Amino acid sequence: MIRKLECVCIPTDDIVASEAFYLKLGLTRAWSIERPLAGGEMWTLVGLKFPEAQSSEMVLSNNSDVRLVEVELLCDDVRQTFAELHGAAGVEWIREPFATESGHVAVMKAPDGNVFVLVGP
Repeated sequence: MIRKLECVCIPTDDIVASEAFYLKLGLTRAWSIERPLAGGEMWTLVGLKFPEAQSSEMVLSNNSDVRLVEVELLCDDVRQTFAELHGAAGVEWIREPFATESGHVAVMKAPDGNVFVLVGP
């Protein structure tokens, strides 16, 4: 089901300053995506790679609606993982699977109370 820690998404009010800081630490920009908020305002995601090739990514987000650190887990199949865990004791689904630019996403609260974003096909 879960293959690896895909990334940790860090909220920021100043994405330009945050990116500059992490670039000084040795990370490199891998990608950037802009998405609209409900009111038409845009928010940005910036993916940063670590020097270690096998490392997970750090992602910066200036989405004013999501102000918490997100741990993203790569799944073999998000919809299948959702189906297998749906109804499992203690698992609460915050967002059921939905399509994105690169596949699907679902958000769950695990029985221990931690929130995870499942990503993948």
